Amino acid sequence: MMRRNHTVVSEFVFQGFSSFQEYKFTLFMVFLTLYLLTLTGNAIIMIIIGIDRHLHTPMYFFLSMLSTSETVYTLVIVPRMLASLVGSSQSISLAGCATQMFFFITLAINNCFLLTAMGYDRCVAICNPLRYSVIMNKRVCAQLVWGSCNIGLLVAIIQIASVFRAPFCDREVAHYFCDIRPVMKLSCADTTLHDIVNFIISSLVIVVPMGLVFISYILIISTILKIASAEGRKKAFATCASHLTVVIIHYGCASIAYLKPKSENTRDQDQLISVTYTVFTPLLNPVVYTLRNKEVKDAIYRAIGKKPIA
Repeated sequence: MMRRNHTVVSEFVFQGFSSFQEYKFTLFMVFLTLYLLTLTGNAIIMIIIGIDRHLHTPMYFFLSMLSTSETVYTLVIVPRMLASLVGSSQSISLAGCATQMFFFITLAINNCFLLTAMGYDRCVAICNPLRYSVIMNKRVCAQLVWGSCNIGLLVAIIQIASVFRAPFCDREVAHYFCDIRPVMKLSCADTTLHDIVNFIISSLVIVVPMGLVFISYILIISTILKIASAEGRKKAFATCASHLTVVIIHYGCASIAYLKPKSENTRDQDQLISVTYTVFTPLLNPVVYTLRNKEVKDAIYRAIGKKPIA
């Protein structure tokens, strides 16, 4: 059922942070700083893992893939957001919007499943250490990364085809990038069916990997508790601490953003949540894995010619 007469819409205009006009320069400086830190941190992780043979293990292979994905993910969203804060054009063509949404969905889902693969890797390492190198061989690692990317691509294609098949009546997107819900609000057609399908897909790509990580950690914790020495338990928990920290915040933000009722939050609240998973969460990965992970810190010290921390 059509909601109203429609005209041809050839481009969208982002409203961006129009509710925070007086704070735009401050927001620009804060987001630019965080963005540069994210790029620098992820670049350091990718370079260190690439050049240090001590980090040529499945765990750090997945971490380098996650850093790569997070870097591209921020490149898709943040530069245009920064440009809008300094008064540059906030318009985007339909093709440009579809492209941005495609990469955003692909990379966001890829990140979710990469975290799941990392959880599986930790589970095998702790629960079945003697067969770890056999189970987590190069072929399996490559298949897990390939599978994560393919799931993201498949979901993105389905969502893009669904969102952009209907005509649009409005051109002002109440957001700072082309996310599914804000764009669908501009559609002339009844979006009830799409909203249901979108909720089901969002639930599957968030709840399924989150559930698999949860199962992995149940097995990990049950195995760790069987370790006799306190030092052994502490060391085993330490190997999972960084990953678990990233998982909790990543899936927490994703759940709040995409599994809540459509009309529960105001536009400003939605934007605040979006800033969390497009600006802050990508920075979390390099911060957690460089500050809390001894092996990465030791590798950085070796790279700059200093003695690793004892």
